[in-house]
Amino acid sequence: MKPTRLIEYSINRLRRKLRPDVFILILAVVIGILTGISSFLLRTLVYGFGGFVEKFSATSQMDYLYLIAPGVGIYLTWILFKYILKEESKHGIPRILFVISRLNANTKYHKAFSSMLGGALTAGFGGSVGLESPIISSGASYGSGIGQVLGLDYKTKTLLIGCGAAGAMASIFTTPIAAIVFALEVLMLDLTTASIVPLLVSSATGAITAKILTSEELLFAFHDHSPFDVNNLPAYVIFGIIGGAVSLYFTSMHFKIARWFGKITLKRNKLMIGTLLLGILIFFFPALYSEGYEMIRHIMYGHSELILSQSFFFNYKDNIYIFSLYIILIILLKIIATTITIEAGGIGGIFAPTAVTGGLLGFLFARLSNFFIPNSHLDERNFSLVGMSALLAAVLHAPLTAIFLVVEMTNGYGLIVPIMLTTAIAFVTNRSFNSHSIFTKQLAEEGNLITHHKDKTVLTLLQVNHVIDRDLMTIEPRKTLLDLTVLISKSKRNIFPVVDKENNYYGLVDMDDIRQVMFNPGLYGLPIEKYMIQSKEHVSTHDTMESVMAKFKKTGYYNLPVVDRGKYVGFVSRANIFTAYREMLNRLSDH
Repeated sequence: MKPTRLIEYSINRLRRKLRPDVFILILAVVIGILTGISSFLLRTLVYGFGGFVEKFSATSQMDYLYLIAPGVGIYLTWILFKYILKEESKHGIPRILFVISRLNANTKYHKAFSSMLGGALTAGFGGSVGLESPIISSGASYGSGIGQVLGLDYKTKTLLIGCGAAGAMASIFTTPIAAIVFALEVLMLDLTTASIVPLLVSSATGAITAKILTSEELLFAFHDHSPFDVNNLPAYVIFGIIGGAVSLYFTSMHFKIARWFGKITLKRNKLMIGTLLLGILIFFFPALYSEGYEMIRHIMYGHSELILSQSFFFNYKDNIYIFSLYIILIILLKIIATTITIEAGGIGGIFAPTAVTGGLLGFLFARLSNFFIPNSHLDERNFSLVGMSALLAAVLHAPLTAIFLVVEMTNGYGLIVPIMLTTAIAFVTNRSFNSHSIFTKQLAEEGNLITHHKDKTVLTLLQVNHVIDRDLMTIEPRKTLLDLTVLISKSKRNIFPVVDKENNYYGLVDMDDIRQVMFNPGLYGLPIEKYMIQSKEHVSTHDTMESVMAKFKKTGYYNLPVVDRGKYVGFVSRANIFTAYREMLNRLSDH
C-alpha cells in the first residue's frame, strides 16, 4: 500500500473510532505543531536573508544597498509565483476571509508554504511588511488543506482555518490568548464550546512549539515598562483621540495607494515602479526597512536615538525638533512603504507596520509632552506600548485582539487600564468614520464579505442551481388557449413558461389570469400570447442568492424565471429558497 493511502486509511480508521469533537481536537494539535514549525522556519529564513543582505552593507551612514535590496526581495517573490508555482494569487488575512466567504473554505495546498517563503523573501530583503500575515495564511492553509483531504464539511473546515490562524498568530508572537481572540474577532468564528476548545488547543500548541524551537532573540517580546500612574489618565484620553485620527490617515492612505497601483495594468510596470519608489523611500528613511520592530526595541531599551541610524538625520539625534520631524515622517510614510511593498508584488501584512506606527506615535506623544510640559512626566515606554494597542485596534477594528496582544507580548498587565481606555477611544474614533476594518473594507464593497453576518453567510452558500424548479410544463408561443387548457388539466402548477423549440424564453402565463376564460370554448382559438406576461425581471444561474432576494423584494413576486443568455432554465420561488435557507442554517449552527 502506498504511504499516502496508508496514512489516509489510518486517519479514517481513527476518525471512525473517535467522537467527532475528540477527532477535531487531535487535528487542532496537529495544526498547532505545523504552525509552530512554520513560524520557526519563517523567522529563521528572514533572519538568514537579513544577515545575507548585511554582508553586503556599506559602513557609511547612507547605505546605497537600501535602494536595491527591498526590490530584490520583491522580484524573487514574483519569480517564485510566476515561474515556479505559476500562480499569482492574493495572500493575507483579506484572502482568508474571501476563502471562507466565497470559496467554500478551500485554499490551494501550496499556500501552506508559498505564503511563508514569499513573506520571508519580501521581509528578509527589507520589504516594509509584517510577518504575521504570511504565517497566518500558512496556518489557515493547513486547516483548509486537512479539511479538504478528509472531506470535511464547510463548517468544520472553517473551524480548522480558525485553528490554523490562531496557532500561527500564537507562534509568531507567543501570545496564545490574543491569537484566540483574533480568530473570534477578526475571522468572526462563532463563540461556542465546539469552537473555543479547538482554538485553545491549537493556539497553545503553536505557542509551545515556537517557544521550544525559537531562540529568544528572534521572539517579539518587550518587558521593560513602568507602573501606570493614574495622574496621567487625561493624557491617555487625549492620546486615544490622536491615535484614532492617525488610524484614519493610515487606512485612507493604504487604499489610495492600492487604487493608484490598481490603475497600472501590466505587472512588470507595477514591479518596476513599486521597487523604485520603495528603494528611494528606504534609502532616505532606513527606519522603514523591513517590519520595524527594532525601533520599538530601541525605545523600550532607552536608545531611541538609534531609530535615526544610517539616515541623513543621525547627526541631529540630539535636536528635539529634527528628531521629532523624522519620527513624524516615519509615522506618515510607514503605511505608504508597506502598501507599495504589497502592491508591487511582495507578500506580507500590515499588522506589524500598524503596531510599529502606533508605538512610534505613543513615544513621540510622550517625548513632546515632556519637552513642552516639563511637569507631565509621561513614560515614553508606556505610551509606546499603549500606542501599539490603540492603532492596532482602530485600523483592524479588533480592540480585544490589540489589547491582549500587547499585554501578552510585553507582560504589561500593569498597563491594562490605560491600554483599555486608549484603545477604546481610538477604536470608536475610527469606527465613527469607517464601518469596516482595513481587512474587510474592500471585500465588503465587492459583496464578498460574509464572515461577519450569519444570514449573509447562509445566502452566499446557497446557490441558484440548488433551488430551481425544473418540472414546470412549458408551452410554445404560437399555441392557443385550447392547448393551454389541455396542459392545465395535466399540471399541478399555476405557472406555465412560454418557450419555443430552441428553448428561448418569451414570458409566462399565470393560471389566475385566464381562470375566467379557460372554460369559454369561443375563445379557445386565441393565441396564448394574448395572455402572456413578459417579466422584466429574471434570474441567472450565476446570480448570488443575495441578488435573487433583492429581485424578489423589488418585484413583490413569489416566483421568478431562471434564464441564461435567453435560454429558459426553470423557476425559483420564495418558498423553496426559505426552505433551503432553514436547512443550511441548521447545518451551520451548533446543536
